[in-house]
Amino acid sequence: MKIRGNELRRLLHFAGIGCAGFLLLFILATWVSIHPAPRQLPGPAGSATHPIVEARDGRRLSSTYENRWNVHDVVPLYAVPDTLRQAFLVAEDRRFYEHNGPDWQARFSAAWQNVMAGGPVRGASTITEQSARILNPRTRSVWARWLEGFEARRLERRFGKGAILEFYLNQVPFGGQRRGVVQAARYYFDRDLETLSVKEMLTLAVLVRSPSRLDPRKQHPTLDPTIKRLADAMRERGLLDEAGYRAAIEPQLVTREHELELEAPHFVRRALDQREEHAGAVRSTLDVPLQREVAGLLQHQVELLKPRGVTDGAVLVVDHRRDEVLAWVNAEGVGRAEDTRDIDAVLTPRQPGSTLKPFVYAMALEQGWTAATLIDDSPLESAVGNGLHAFRNYSRSYHGPLRLRSALASSLNVPAVRALGQVGTAPLLERLREAGFRSLTEGPEVYGDGLALGNGEVTLRELVEAYATLARGGIWRPLREVGDRDSRAAETREVFDPAVASLIGHILSDPDARSLEFGQGGVLDFPVQTAVKTGTSNDYRDAWAIGFSDRHTVGVWLGNLDRQEMRGVTGSIGPALVLRGVFAELRRRDGEAGLPLDRQLVERKICRHSGRPPGRGCSVMTEYFREDHAPHRECGLHGDQRHAGAARRPKFPRVARPTQGMHVAMDPRIPDELEALPLELEEPTPGARIVWYVDRKAVARTSGDEGGYSWPLTPGEHEVYARVRMPGERRAVETPRVTFRVK
Repeated sequence: MKIRGNELRRLLHFAGIGCAGFLLLFILATWVSIHPAPRQLPGPAGSATHPIVEARDGRRLSSTYENRWNVHDVVPLYAVPDTLRQAFLVAEDRRFYEHNGPDWQARFSAAWQNVMAGGPVRGASTITEQSARILNPRTRSVWARWLEGFEARRLERRFGKGAILEFYLNQVPFGGQRRGVVQAARYYFDRDLETLSVKEMLTLAVLVRSPSRLDPRKQHPTLDPTIKRLADAMRERGLLDEAGYRAAIEPQLVTREHELELEAPHFVRRALDQREEHAGAVRSTLDVPLQREVAGLLQHQVELLKPRGVTDGAVLVVDHRRDEVLAWVNAEGVGRAEDTRDIDAVLTPRQPGSTLKPFVYAMALEQGWTAATLIDDSPLESAVGNGLHAFRNYSRSYHGPLRLRSALASSLNVPAVRALGQVGTAPLLERLREAGFRSLTEGPEVYGDGLALGNGEVTLRELVEAYATLARGGIWRPLREVGDRDSRAAETREVFDPAVASLIGHILSDPDARSLEFGQGGVLDFPVQTAVKTGTSNDYRDAWAIGFSDRHTVGVWLGNLDRQEMRGVTGSIGPALVLRGVFAELRRRDGEAGLPLDRQLVERKICRHSGRPPGRGCSVMTEYFREDHAPHRECGLHGDQRHAGAARRPKFPRVARPTQGMHVAMDPRIPDELEALPLELEEPTPGARIVWYVDRKAVARTSGDEGGYSWPLTPGEHEVYARVRMPGERRAVETPRVTFRVK
């Protein structure tokens, strides 16, 4: 078919228009697809969605490789060893300092080699183009390569060669989600950059081509030849001398697994919860050497007590002057159940046993009691629901009237319950919450008198925070796991009177005062004055030891996170040994001084038995008082016995048994005429005359020396009260009326 000249010109005209249109569309598509250069290259200033946690000295406690950029392991270009930097330039971009983004000479050379080889054997992406690809990832294609050339040119116009090379060396991808040469050096060889060998440096340079195929851990046969080719090229350019060349090709490449400085997963979780928003690295308060030492002490004790059913434990060490957590330790768990391995014992609520008693006595001291106040240590029963609960001391022995100092230091249960009667359960519960016990969420009616003995559940952290409050002279401040106290406006409040808090610390550090139950000497007598309190919960499920010195507060818990019972492990048997070891380490590191006494406390001589200023025949000792609470009336126990008896006389007698609302069940196995209910008053009333009334009828007359009266049980609702006339008194005093039921 013959095409005429006019038709040919017309075809060429339309073809030209089509080519011009295609070219215009191509240029437009290129222009639209090119990403602008960023205002700054990502680096340590970039935000991290997954921060890491560092110890107080900068040592790393955690790691993450899930961020968009490497923001944790960035080094300036001058900190990259020269051999490593040159290896990357020779391996990836030999004309880096000559081109302006893309290297067209290298591109044409690579294209010719690929054509001759019949397939792709070489790429020609410059370091700048690779940086553009890191900034704007695309599917690998000819179109992507075309765009990367323009983006690389823009990068070089905005940033210098040094900034681009620094960005590349810090962000280039390796295996295992690692980015940059620092992470790669640790991942493959467990080394810092300055300790890498020549061969390890060249290995990193060749790995970026294919991190999975050339992974040195897989010992791929092409890895060593690839390293040798790079070493040859570097020697040819005078970048390696003979010694360096031999060091690059001769040694066997050895890989090592990188391990963190310290494994502290529970603390890391806590620190991440407390971090500031968008922080790339969280600088914590943890002291790594102390953490290791404490972990060793705790683990040794848990393993030692394994035959007695101990599998778990925790220790918390704080500097209460700076409000900083120094050690947060969980035992690894000897034979621990699988479902408890991730539980943090520092934050797990448990029954604290006797460790809450100091707070009961602190409130009693604020209300006018003194360290010399006599408390009756004798059998005590209290209403619980519709029945009675008998309070007993741990040793099952009683000591009669005792000074508060001895009752607290010896951790006696009955005096603590009597002190709670002075304080009140509801006020105590409110004060405990002010001291940081957020786990005590029930009402006072739920805890009852048992709150003084630890029937609620609290965490080790809460307990340490509250004891740190006593150590600061009654001032509560929140403990910190991250940040600097000077950069934070911490909440502060006075929870206990400063003089009272100081006196509590003095009592808890008194070895003589605790001798009634703990004996002389022993594990609780520390070389430097230290306030110490132990606690054991019901059925030996929890054992505690808490203490504070002039600077540090330490808490120890032993038990089982699955709530299994231990076999006779108490606070003074297990945790106290760990506590003693921790304070020994703190004393070795920082030194310790005695506990300071508040200036409001004055020293006075008292009678050892009555707690009053001594008179004739008194055994004398010294005691500390607030000036306004110091006793002034002279002791009469060893002189006028009548006066002494009157001093102990109850002003308002009350019925101790039965209690209000009590239900009494008759036993069908016992004849009805033999069943009786003891009617008793709260306190002994020597010489008193007592008339007992049941349902408003006098049923018996007794004297205060006889005790109570056994009333024969009769089914139904009843009311009981007594009229008590003390010796020398003309009128009797009537007790409050109590109703109860017999069924």
